[in-house]
Amino acid sequence: MQEITWTDFTKVELRVGRIVAAEAFPEARKPAYKLHVDFGPELGVKKSSAQITRLYQPEDLVGKLVVAVINFPKKQIGPLVSECLVTGFHNEHGEVALCVPDKAVPLGTKLL
Repeated sequence: MQEITWTDFTKVELRVGRIVAAEAFPEARKPAYKLHVDFGPELGVKKSSAQITRLYQPEDLVGKLVVAVINFPKKQIGPLVSECLVTGFHNEHGEVALCVPDKAVPLGTKLL
């Protein structure tokens, strides 16, 4: 494992957002959803692609709080321009489980 400095870590903008829309993304190479994540009035709604189709249905995602990196460069994924990276962990079957706060926090809050 490569060590990083505290300064390196503070450069990563990990923020809390709420999924406000989720839909199938049939144009993606691997099964994925298009997500619209609200990071509050200062940061607004950002789009993302997430390969979480094995553990989640779109209707179950709406309203869910998630943790996302918001300061990566935009990335073209098929017809979608991804503006953030929603975080998660692979389980023992290789399925992605979302990284979520266990209590309500204001949208846009930065991970410390």
